Amino acid sequence: MRTSILALAAAVVLTGSAQAQTYPQRPINMIVPFAAGGPTDIVARIVAENMSKTLGQQIVVENVAGAGGTTGITRAAQSKPDGYTIMMGHMGTHGAAPALYPNLKYDPTKDFEPIGMAAGTPILIVAKKDFPANNLKEMIAYLKANSDKVNQAHAGIGAVSHMTCILFNSQIGVKPAAVPYSGTGPALNDLVSGQVDYMCDQIVNLVSQIKAGSIKAFAIAMPERSPALPDVPTTKEAGMPDYEVTAWNAVFAPKDTPKEIVTALSSALDKALDDAGTKGRLLDLGGVLPTKAERGGDWLGAFVKKEVARWTPVLKEASK
Repeated sequence: MRTSILALAAAVVLTGSAQAQTYPQRPINMIVPFAAGGPTDIVARIVAENMSKTLGQQIVVENVAGAGGTTGITRAAQSKPDGYTIMMGHMGTHGAAPALYPNLKYDPTKDFEPIGMAAGTPILIVAKKDFPANNLKEMIAYLKANSDKVNQAHAGIGAVSHMTCILFNSQIGVKPAAVPYSGTGPALNDLVSGQVDYMCDQIVNLVSQIKAGSIKAFAIAMPERSPALPDVPTTKEAGMPDYEVTAWNAVFAPKDTPKEIVTALSSALDKALDDAGTKGRLLDLGGVLPTKAERGGDWLGAFVKKEVARWTPVLKEASK
């Protein structure tokens, strides 16, 4: 009896190993937890296109929006850990969510196999094109004088656009009406049409709209100006040096996905970030690529723990 059990266990291990060695045998589903057209979606589609070439199977992007990205990530976390469902998480879903969702159905630090960082995305403070201010100081003064009249768009509780504007609003001492959307794409559409007044958003979503004059950009929240938008001052230059924040997007698999499969996906992502075409597309949009030391699952896993520890006290304090 004992021999049979051991033989069965060995067979299961060998079968799993064989499946990992021949992975992937069919298309892979990448869940993006926001609406199509938003910054996370854009990054996901750019890297997935190149990863598909390396893996020999298409990575199909599926948008599952809702609850600041936690709906899609919850579904992905509960998927079969066979490498055929992965996800593009980010600073909100894997950093801010524990502080903002007390009944969160996943633990960012325990319920995933980290694959690797895809791209950092600096935050911009933007407003509708006819917003009555010409620089950040004027914008802040206007918001303070009219906080009961203006509204601010975001992509849902816990989204990057939500948490970064919570930080911005708390630092300048205003509490405007917040208008939630199913994703940053729809929020940006209403900003362009003038239905909302301002928002904080990731650069990859904004470059073309800013260059076209469809919206106003007041500052970028990083130490140096972005080559993609060289005329937009940093928050330090604009008079708000304490507001510096860069969002991030990273690929994860469900917990217990076989190590060999995680390694294959991580290697494909690494090759995508080294590809001149993929790299160029991300940089043109203002993305910040991870260094070699910042790639891979081990680095990402440790980074997520730091992000949860970093954002939890900040968001709880800002939300009081």
